[in-house]
Amino acid sequence: MRRGRLRVLLGAAPGVGKTYTMLEEGRRLADEGHDVVVAFVETHGRAATAAMVNGLEVVPRHAFEHRGLGLEELDLDAVLARKPAIALVDELAHTNAPGARHAKRWQDVDDLLDAGIDVISTVNTQHIESLGDVVQQITGVPQRETIPDAVLRAADQIEVVDLAPQALRDRLSSGLVYPAERIDAALSNYFRLGNLTALREIALLWLADEVEQALKNYRAEHGIDRTWEARERVVVALTGGPEGETLLRRGARIASRASGGELIAVHVTNPDGMRARHPGTLDRQRTLVEQLGGTFHQVVGEDVPRALVDFARAADATQLVIGVSRRSRLAAAFSRPGIGATVIRESGDIDVHIVTHAAAGSAFALPKLGGSLSRRRLVVGFVVALVVGPLLSWLLVTFRTDSSITSDVLAYQLLVIVVALIGGIWPGLFAAVLSGLTLNYLFVPPLYTPTIADPRQLLALGFYVVNALLVSYVVDQAARRSREARRAAAESQLLATLAGSVLRGEDALQAMVTRSREAFGLTGVRLLIDGRPRVADGEPAQDGEPSRDDAAANVTSVPIGTNGVLELHGRDLAASERRLLQVIAAQLEQAIEHGALTRAAEAADELAETDRVRSALLAAVGHDLRRPLTSASAAISALRSAEVQLPAAERAELLDTAAESLDSLAELVTNLLDVSRVQAGALGVQLAPTDLADVVLPALDELGLGPAAVELDLSDDLAPVLADAVLLQRVVVNLLANAVRHSPVGSRVRLAASGFRDRVELRIVDRGPGIPAERRGEVFTPFQRLGDTDNETGLGLGLALSKGFVEGMGGTLDVDDTPGGGLTMVVTLPAATATDPSTGKDGLR
Repeated sequence: MRRGRLRVLLGAAPGVGKTYTMLEEGRRLADEGHDVVVAFVETHGRAATAAMVNGLEVVPRHAFEHRGLGLEELDLDAVLARKPAIALVDELAHTNAPGARHAKRWQDVDDLLDAGIDVISTVNTQHIESLGDVVQQITGVPQRETIPDAVLRAADQIEVVDLAPQALRDRLSSGLVYPAERIDAALSNYFRLGNLTALREIALLWLADEVEQALKNYRAEHGIDRTWEARERVVVALTGGPEGETLLRRGARIASRASGGELIAVHVTNPDGMRARHPGTLDRQRTLVEQLGGTFHQVVGEDVPRALVDFARAADATQLVIGVSRRSRLAAAFSRPGIGATVIRESGDIDVHIVTHAAAGSAFALPKLGGSLSRRRLVVGFVVALVVGPLLSWLLVTFRTDSSITSDVLAYQLLVIVVALIGGIWPGLFAAVLSGLTLNYLFVPPLYTPTIADPRQLLALGFYVVNALLVSYVVDQAARRSREARRAAAESQLLATLAGSVLRGEDALQAMVTRSREAFGLTGVRLLIDGRPRVADGEPAQDGEPSRDDAAANVTSVPIGTNGVLELHGRDLAASERRLLQVIAAQLEQAIEHGALTRAAEAADELAETDRVRSALLAAVGHDLRRPLTSASAAISALRSAEVQLPAAERAELLDTAAESLDSLAELVTNLLDVSRVQAGALGVQLAPTDLADVVLPALDELGLGPAAVELDLSDDLAPVLADAVLLQRVVVNLLANAVRHSPVGSRVRLAASGFRDRVELRIVDRGPGIPAERRGEVFTPFQRLGDTDNETGLGLGLALSKGFVEGMGGTLDVDDTPGGGLTMVVTLPAATATDPSTGKDGLR
């Protein structure tokens, strides 16, 4: 009996239409005459989905009872007994109720497939085992129901049911996905636009990887080793030379000509572990590859052309980009075929692009000799030639025989090599000439005469000179590379240390001064600006003990900018160290300039903010404080007047007016003081586990609001929050009063709370006009009423105070749109735990 075929509809998130598409496909197959049954479907209360079930045969579910709850699951035995041709099974990753035959629904489906029944099922991206942690990082929601990747990849057909993120949010806002009471929380958490975009990308990439793997498996099964150009893949071969950037950009242009083209860079390393000739250049090219959207790979191989071609075939490449050989024409003419020619011969159906570059044909050049070895080594080389040379001659003459000429020649040749290794080109050349003349004078007939009777003797002298030149060249190159490596390593280490110090929060100037003293082993370093020690964060930028008497100490002064000097006390610095010092000086100059600009910007911002607040405060005081003062003053003046006898009722009314005005004045002054404390960072906060109901209900009583004005949705199992109950109540009062004031007549403000991991969200939702997106940044600005012109709105401090209070409690206050119109204020606070590290024993922070 054949095994059934599994077809899976994959969705990026709930609500994209997987179940609807499954039922729609089932109806189409049934209309074509296929035997289709609905083995299990979950409509989640969606009317359109439930309507699609009509007309299809539904297998009754198996009822279970677990801890007093009635549960329904797929009736596996009933479906097997019915034995349809096609079964529709929703939610493939679902965990079955205790008592079912299998723990997971995909195991039930596996039994159906073994029975020869074709199955169409659904699954969401977040339920794939390998993607669970990634989805949790994006959405903050852990996934308990997962399906192994191997099970899903074993499906015969996988299709993505795709829906644009904004279209899904529109469906959610319209009530087509979740009931109304869950819409606000869903839109602001799991179904944020960024979350949905990321989940959509993950779903498409996972399926693309599955399609590519399926293609590779098909080619392997059918023995197809030639390249299939299903996607343009461009492999760029990097040697570590300067031409790499040219090759990468050319490869990127080739890849961009085709939709979905892929850029792959590869560097072949010798199996002896030696790195590229220019590792810094290769590192920069690796960064460039990432900027161009490609990937970098490093492979090991003795045969570079073969390794390149093998890698390109393994990557299913369609194009291979290599550079023109750096060898000169003369070198190419007398050597074996280069890498380019071999790659072209071995590439087969892979197109090879040979790109010219500035370094082409310039590999051979006479090096500049000298200057790489120290003067001390040069002197030692001459001393060895002058001292060891005569000693060697005396030994060779003492033990000379008629047949010892060969050993004599080799001994002098060894002397030349040793001297060249020690001192380089000039001592080696000196030893070669001196030993050649000595050989001719002491060992070559006629003896003890400088006569060169045989031309071969002149040739031997030439060999000595050539040996000296070759060995000296090697020594010179090794010394130059060693010195460059040490210098680069020192610069890199010092700059990395400086960068790390700044990233760890240290002051940039102080960090540079400290690391400079450590790097050069000095007794002290200090930075002077205009002749005085530089003060940064209250401390002078200096390290160690600068000499009190500059005249008696070695002091190196390096100018920094136009008015700064870096003093280095201790010893004289070598030329190579002074070059490194110039790098530090440039960094110090940039740091000083950046600090000056930052301080100027901060001062300007502070002045502008102070001026704005002062102007707003004066305008507010001129109106809002004058109004209650005027009312109270008028009422008290009337009461004190002896000319008019007022009835008792009028006197009581005037007293009430005066009391109300003074109370309003006291509230305004309190708000002004609170704003000043918030802006000064002196707000006193007393944190403790707080039940939201203990804060919300008193706030409603304070405002005199009942069920007709406010709809409450506070869950009984909601975790307490870590907050200051008094401040939080003032926040709720301010936000509720603001929401009620802007709500249309007859509509209710909704106050709902929900918990997510380690935080709790309190949402206050109104159906008012809302706030334009371009003015959202002004919502929490003090003395800003955003268009309110009535005389009852106060100073415009309510939202500014609320934000300051919430942030003082370690939370956030954000603004969001209400689906269908209006404004939603979202208060997010940390959930209280048994032992919270942010509080002490008395709850003070």
